[in-house]
Amino acid sequence: MARLFEHVGKQALALRGMATPRGRIASDADEARAIAAELGGEVVVKAQVWTTDRARRGGVRFAASPDEARAAALEILASGAFGQAVEGVLVEEKLSVEREFYVGATVDDRVRRLVLLFGATGGSGIESRKESVLRWPVSVRCEPTREELRRALLASAALTPRLESELLAALLILYRTARETEARSLEINPLAWTSDGRLVALDCRLSVDDYAVFRHPELGIEIAREFGHAPTLLEKIAWAVERDDYRGTFYFVELVEAKRGDGIPIGFHGAGGGGAMASMDAAVRAGLRPLDYADTSGNPAASKVYRAARIILAQPGIRGYFLSGSGVASQEQFHLARALVKAFREGRLGVPAVLRLGGNGEELAAEIMRRFAHSAQVPIETYQKEHSADFCARRLRTLIEEYRPGSTVGEPPKDATPSPSRPYRFRTRTGWITYDHAVCARCETKACVNECVPQILRLADGLPVLAISEEEAARGRCTECLACEVECWMQGAGGGRIELPIPGLDEFSSRSTDKSPANASE
Repeated sequence: MARLFEHVGKQALALRGMATPRGRIASDADEARAIAAELGGEVVVKAQVWTTDRARRGGVRFAASPDEARAAALEILASGAFGQAVEGVLVEEKLSVEREFYVGATVDDRVRRLVLLFGATGGSGIESRKESVLRWPVSVRCEPTREELRRALLASAALTPRLESELLAALLILYRTARETEARSLEINPLAWTSDGRLVALDCRLSVDDYAVFRHPELGIEIAREFGHAPTLLEKIAWAVERDDYRGTFYFVELVEAKRGDGIPIGFHGAGGGGAMASMDAAVRAGLRPLDYADTSGNPAASKVYRAARIILAQPGIRGYFLSGSGVASQEQFHLARALVKAFREGRLGVPAVLRLGGNGEELAAEIMRRFAHSAQVPIETYQKEHSADFCARRLRTLIEEYRPGSTVGEPPKDATPSPSRPYRFRTRTGWITYDHAVCARCETKACVNECVPQILRLADGLPVLAISEEEAARGRCTECLACEVECWMQGAGGGRIELPIPGLDEFSSRSTDKSPANASE
């Protein structure tokens, strides 16, 4: 689920008639002071983080003056108590509250329906009082009536007629908001009855179905996935790859809390959901500390796996690279191997790597990686399905502990291919392929044509050209298997080049102040 910050959920409720406190987001302490001055009187300063216990961790502060609001914001924004960066603070007017309620709407997979929730007492500690929360399944096709809501949820709440009427209206707004935003979960806690006789949503949590995000640009959701923290820059870069390429799946999340944990930090690359999670557990058992969880599965294009590997390698501070899946994957492993070869060459792999390539075509995949390993500047070991994830993880730890930079003899990484003197160039679905026919004329193997998996190339006067139209190649007939470039480098004259841009990655790497081995150039 894509989780939204409190203020976005409140905006969605306010658009449909729910009262919310006056206030807005501040990105720094001075802005918080200015907002508090505009509001006048006492204010509440709240950390915008995805956690349910902000108050306990010092993320909710009361301020009687703009200067106090500034000081509170400064402490919250600098706090390390949340295990994640604080994106900003919400500065709101402080209200006088007489009574608090809990209301919510959630999709219950057990009953396969939207369920409305109501608790006669809200506020902190609602999880410990969950037995007192009433639940009522409703239809998304037919809006409940006020009488139905009263009988199902409010009959035992001991309410005055006016408060009951206001609560019924609030429940209907909650229902409409959840339905119209296609929410998986929407909670207001507390929904406060103020001393001046208003129902006000003091806090709100909203999560939207990932597959519905594209229909709701008004919510401003950057990534259609639920993380335990605000999306990092690298996660945003990774999401753009997944968003723009439907072929297979690339899931990437930085493990923010692992940045300060025990064990040897590594980049983790899974290949198949269940096998990936089991392999990650194996890495932890071996004393390794994955800084990310990544998974490429569902037969992704080699170009997508290449981008995934480059992003994993971009993480500052990693000391090893571990790829492991189920060992019996149906996706072709040689596509994965060629993707890694290209990523390792261009990303200047500077740490040991252990790869467990098990599944269709694993023998060819292992051979591709072993050929590449002979020219690598770091130790790379490749295993297949008969080797367990635990064994592979232990091997990576050993390689990391034994590795000394410069101790491995291999071919120095090559710089970018020089500008071609006789370019033959065509577009693929997500990039460009260029053959320098001046170099290709000297090639004896014509490996690019012979190894092309979709067989879309032919020789014309001894030079590689498309056997299909350029339009067909751009629409996807070129599957971006990467064989032409990788095999040209390994077997041919080196005249082929595939450009697969990863927007934002170069800027991310250049901004990184941690010159880890994974990021360092020779």
